[in-house]
Amino acid sequence: MGQALEKFRDTTPNIPSLDPERVALIESEGLEVKQLEPLGFEVYGADVRKKLPEPVIEALSVEMANRGFLVFKQQTDLSSSELVKASEWWGAREVHSTHGVHPATPDMNRHIFRCSNDGQQGILGVGPQWHNDGSFEAATFSHSAYYMARAPEGGGGTHFAHQGAAFDVLPKEKQEYWQRLVSVNATTGVTHPLVHTHPISGRKSVWLHLGMTGAVIERLPEDGVPIEELQKQDATRNQLRLLTPDEMRELFNDYNDLLNGSFEMGFGIRYEYNTGDLLFIDNWALAHRASPEAHKPPHLQGLRIMDRVTIKSPRNLAPHFGIPQHMQIYSPNPFNQDGVWQFGGIGFRWKEGIPMQN
Repeated sequence: MGQALEKFRDTTPNIPSLDPERVALIESEGLEVKQLEPLGFEVYGADVRKKLPEPVIEALSVEMANRGFLVFKQQTDLSSSELVKASEWWGAREVHSTHGVHPATPDMNRHIFRCSNDGQQGILGVGPQWHNDGSFEAATFSHSAYYMARAPEGGGGTHFAHQGAAFDVLPKEKQEYWQRLVSVNATTGVTHPLVHTHPISGRKSVWLHLGMTGAVIERLPEDGVPIEELQKQDATRNQLRLLTPDEMRELFNDYNDLLNGSFEMGFGIRYEYNTGDLLFIDNWALAHRASPEAHKPPHLQGLRIMDRVTIKSPRNLAPHFGIPQHMQIYSPNPFNQDGVWQFGGIGFRWKEGIPMQN
């Protein structure tokens, strides 16, 4: 990993500490807030069956945007409806469900996506590569809930990386280049910028799904025109091109190395759950993947059962340069013919031999 990290800037990532005034407001409700390092925070003393006051929810939302995720500890035996109701505190205040329902899902609740390392208990093999939930949607989920109904004895957590800090450690030339890129989802043709400005924190943040991307469009540079001006302009066809297979592999490997390096560079965390942990992420601020241990079978690791709920965003994650939010990915390549334009399933396979289910 050390050699891979030479591609990035040797700088201290900026992840703001919890704001004392917001912490005081949260703790005025009888809660205790514990900052995790280098990102995230835990909340003790809550019972999410009872809705928190709106100012407290707003304070938690801002801190989530800044630090990536929060964990309500000791929320044991939540019902499916209680989990869904607590998830409606965030984003557009309603859940956004796009998945199938596993037979073991509690109450067969259509808003619960049950994951497990036992196929009788939930969906197997979810999320092995870095990603954000809902990349196939224009209004990609603002937040996601991960409720650990049963934590395995041998560990099986989630890796998180702060995408604003990730942008900060990119070399200047890569920052400029990545801001001229737009990804195309391999299943729906939805487009998203590779770098966006987070609507709450205001930070430039990287954003790429390593398991469902079928194409990446580059807006070609113009001498003397800053990227901020290019992003406001509608590009003509000859100002756009697709990345070639070699360019796609380089980009995806750079992105993977960047987030893999987050632990060493100080903007990633390997979070291990306890049974009853209810973790919420800001899905526009934080990339994640399941740890390798999460997919080990129960006889090696212990049984793992996690329930996920995804929350509707109040806005689209819209591309720059006048590129449409939806493209016809199943139609013929509309750009340069040597570029990647791949539809269906997992999209472009940027590295052989790795699991890419997401």
